[in-house]
Amino acid sequence: MSQTLVDYQLLIEQAKAITADEPDLIANLSNLSALINETLADVNWVGFYLTRAPELLVLGPFQGKVACLRIAFGKGVCGAAAATRQTQLVEDVHQFAGHIACDAASNSEVVVPLIVADQVVGVLDIDSPSVARFSPADAAGLTELGRFIESLDWSQLQPSA
Repeated sequence: MSQTLVDYQLLIEQAKAITADEPDLIANLSNLSALINETLADVNWVGFYLTRAPELLVLGPFQGKVACLRIAFGKGVCGAAAATRQTQLVEDVHQFAGHIACDAASNSEVVVPLIVADQVVGVLDIDSPSVARFSPADAAGLTELGRFIESLDWSQLQPSA
């Protein structure tokens, strides 16, 4: 269950404020992961996986423990979000077929795909140590935050090998 109700409109306004005068995408994603981590209660990992090669997500800015480096589209919750282009709300990651256990302490997860110019440029991934931590309202609010994140300047992100 959600620990506290989050004012996602306020979170989005804060996200806009901290990114307004900064053109660098990685700097903005770094601060956004910190903002989300500070705002949401009962989370143990917040960050981004970025599309760095066809059908491949690579670890980007994050807050939390050491994480998986590369995730193929269609693999795990992050890969499912990238492949389906749909936000994934998982109450118990241990019940998710193909879940990738980067941190054994994580029990629930929300992953929002980020789509720019009809291309999946990455995902926003948020984990919690609590089962059923995230509600449909959290998933909707984080998806709306994702729509703002898509408005940043993604042209700086060049694919790598």
